Amino acid sequence: MTRTTPPRPLDIEGLFPELGEHSATATRLHPRPGAPTAADSSVGGPLLWPAGESWPVCTDGADHYISELRTPASVRRDREIFAAAAARAASGDRYDLTDAERAEVPDYDFSEPDDLVEQPIPLVAVAQLYRRDVPDFAGPDGTDLLQVLWCPLDHPEEGYNPRVRLYWRRSGDVVDPLERAPEPPVVNDAYLPTPCVVFPEQVREYRYAALLPAELETRIRAWEGGGLSYQSDLSLAPGWKVGGFAGWSLTDPLPMDCAECGAAMTLLFTAASGEWDGGNGSWRPVEEPETASCDPTGVTIGRGYSLHVFRCPASFEHPHSTAMQ
Repeated sequence: MTRTTPPRPLDIEGLFPELGEHSATATRLHPRPGAPTAADSSVGGPLLWPAGESWPVCTDGADHYISELRTPASVRRDREIFAAAAARAASGDRYDLTDAERAEVPDYDFSEPDDLVEQPIPLVAVAQLYRRDVPDFAGPDGTDLLQVLWCPLDHPEEGYNPRVRLYWRRSGDVVDPLERAPEPPVVNDAYLPTPCVVFPEQVREYRYAALLPAELETRIRAWEGGGLSYQSDLSLAPGWKVGGFAGWSLTDPLPMDCAECGAAMTLLFTAASGEWDGGNGSWRPVEEPETASCDPTGVTIGRGYSLHVFRCPASFEHPHSTAMQ
């Protein structure tokens, strides 16, 4: 089954032809819960990882911001319980947990012992993207695989977000793959993605309004008011995506310049708290019913934001940067 973004309510570039100079393609990943393998592009699925290569860990220990630590197994069980309750409700029953289910769900403020973070924390798989599947794939020449991992705990120096690591590979070089990745002893439950298959779809985006030339932004703002929003309906696709442009809804646009060479960075990847907004839902794929969950991955960034990962256009070896918006 594919996922198809509805046509935009109108052709904004037709009204403002100058927007063509401020457009780019993005690939919406459309993650949905499933059973991906290491041979697949996925969100939260297993990675094609060499058995002889050490799995990355975070050793920040007590420097993590610690709040409501959970084991990965307990997070998954919670999600199973609430998914079962939702399925019963969809069949006409009242949404509720059974007594047995309720007994399994921890109290809202339950947390595993803090000292569990003092050991090395294996990173968790966030996304695996094969070049063949993602039209907007970007990577070093000769590579065909991007793997995104993060530490599933909050890092104060990262804006109280997970710390991201990127790996590019040639999939054909992995002849002895790792059978099972190590799991962290504890996680922030918002940073443990549900394993999802993806349905990549390329869409057209336009730059965030405040980053357009001032005269063009002014004209667009003057045009708005007929019920359509440049920002919400016509320019930036929400959800998990590769490429395109970042939104800056939380702060004013920040300068995302390479720490190595000073070049203006470009958006590589976005991990999102939801696939479409809860308002008009204009970005909800046409195949999805109105009752479909807009949060298939279980990931929440901050209070419902997105985590943008930027790369340097001069070299993939230069450090990436992130911004929560």
